[in-house]
Amino acid sequence: MPATAALDVAALRADFPILQRTVHDGRPLVYLDNAATTQKPRVVLDRLAAYYGNENANVHRGVHVLSAEGTEAYEHARRSVQRFLGAEHAREVVFTRGTTEAINLVAHGLASFLEEGDEIVVSALEHHANIVPWQMAAERTGARLRVIPVLDTGDLDLSTLDEVITDRTKVVAVTHTSNALGTVVDLAPIVAAARAVGAAVLIDGAQAAPHTTVDVQALGADFFVFSGHKTFGPTGIGALWGREAWLERLPPYQGGGDMIDRVTFEKTTFAGLPAKFEAGTPHVAGGIGLGTALDYLMEVGMDAVEASEHELIGYAEDRLGAVDGLRFVGTPRKRAGAISFVLDGIHPYDAGTVLDRLGIAVRTGQHCAQPVMDRFGVDGTIRASFALYNTPADVDALVEGLATVRTMFG
Repeated sequence: MPATAALDVAALRADFPILQRTVHDGRPLVYLDNAATTQKPRVVLDRLAAYYGNENANVHRGVHVLSAEGTEAYEHARRSVQRFLGAEHAREVVFTRGTTEAINLVAHGLASFLEEGDEIVVSALEHHANIVPWQMAAERTGARLRVIPVLDTGDLDLSTLDEVITDRTKVVAVTHTSNALGTVVDLAPIVAAARAVGAAVLIDGAQAAPHTTVDVQALGADFFVFSGHKTFGPTGIGALWGREAWLERLPPYQGGGDMIDRVTFEKTTFAGLPAKFEAGTPHVAGGIGLGTALDYLMEVGMDAVEASEHELIGYAEDRLGAVDGLRFVGTPRKRAGAISFVLDGIHPYDAGTVLDRLGIAVRTGQHCAQPVMDRFGVDGTIRASFALYNTPADVDALVEGLATVRTMFG
């Protein structure tokens, strides 16, 4: 059993109250569904309670003390996102309901610059949230969707970039890390190819942000999006980072209060960044909780998280690879967060149900990535996904659980 790099994982586990609970006849919870959502450290839970108990008020609109305190906490959270992403300015950070809304916001805005015959490039690894909004934009504008194909390993076929990304390409939207296979995408050549033809680049960072240091300036993209609930924060909150020049160009996504400069019945002018994209009362508690979660991660140290999880993923690949009848779906050159596999002759749902009765939480199905499943010729997979609080003992429990599954189904 390997060491856990620089992280004291036992100490980190104590920070997450839910990991102490039992399920199904007192079995300890083994939580391996982090790609769907992560658990929350006590500092986040306490911060949410403190906000609602002591600071609750609408932000940006009041002169009284509660509104001032809530506004400062909310904007502090925006600055935490800025630091976490390595962004140049806090005004480049827009709070959204999550990755899905952030992608829709950008797709809606960029559609205003698209014309018939233009092309939008995505990859064959994308979550539905980074496919459907672009299909909708293409249908509205007459643009065409093109796809970077995926190899049998689960890596993107980067040899096709010259064919897929052309002078007709106006948008390139790709995942940083696959939610279905755990593939870490080599973004540099994709961004370079997009830059060469003047295309805007969006990176879906929902699965990367919890596992690696993100530096949006070094990535070279124009937009980066991620979700709070996958980075140990609350649900219903996420963030969009965009280059200031692009955010200034994009039209507002929604209209309403707080995103305006002046309103008359003849004409409305809009507020500056980031308020231009944050219509209505925001998810104040969610933003504060997300900021607290990111502060927690930065204190732990993302380099240490990445090193520890890399070691754990390797251990899991070794242990799972020795399970009789188990076949990995995707064997990428670099993996983070998740491992997908199938068991010969056993439906993923049946396996997941048995594992649940043993206290082991995994995800089964298509993982909102049906094109990935179609590419690999499977109806769905069993996905074990990891976070900074997972241990080799969790992997051992999964392997033992799979042995029980195989026994039950012959």
